[in-house]
Amino acid sequence: MTHDDHGDEHHDHDHGHPHDHGPFQPDLKEPSEDWEFLEIALRELLIDKGVITAREVEDKIEEWDGKVPENGAKVVARAWLDPAFKKRLLADGNKAVAELGFEFPGLKLVVIENTSKVHNVIVCTLCSCYPRALLGLPPLWYKSREYRSRTVREPRAVLREFGTDLADSVEVRVVDSTADCRFLVLPRRPDGTDGWNEEHLAKLVTRDSMIGTALALTPQGERSS
Repeated sequence: MTHDDHGDEHHDHDHGHPHDHGPFQPDLKEPSEDWEFLEIALRELLIDKGVITAREVEDKIEEWDGKVPENGAKVVARAWLDPAFKKRLLADGNKAVAELGFEFPGLKLVVIENTSKVHNVIVCTLCSCYPRALLGLPPLWYKSREYRSRTVREPRAVLREFGTDLADSVEVRVVDSTADCRFLVLPRRPDGTDGWNEEHLAKLVTRDSMIGTALALTPQGERSS
């Protein structure tokens, strides 16, 4: 589902990372969201009933901790270099990323491309659904109520707070994740990268550029315009 500024499905939960930075930084000392209390109660009930063990919970957390944004960067860099792969990626995200060893069992992956005329930004208005197999755990600000609500109402203002100031001629589209669908932004390839190999290109791809709150880095290490 999309929204644009010329004119919102969800349910991944996790512990937070202490080094997530962004303009929306929630207080994580105590749970505050309804889903946080629900997750704690459900987890404790399953452990008490012997359905799962605390060790299994920790093992799953460690498994997800091993999934990092570098996975998504590999996908983006491949798409920048290989037009045929890019075409497959935009047509069927699941099949394309499976070629690189990444899977989304039970979920649909949709890749949306940023262009000189359209800039996409991802949000999950009801929770924090997120393509974790490619981006790792979501940043704290992505899960915050402020980001989830304000991005829909005033996307350009939110992007400026991330340091992403787009021309008025660029349409901003807000894409809302759903319970069974994950979105990944394919950022624009920065100028000055002709002849670069996949490994070097991947270093210009950041987590935020694949969410859409930022642009890819330039060869000089700054955001591209």
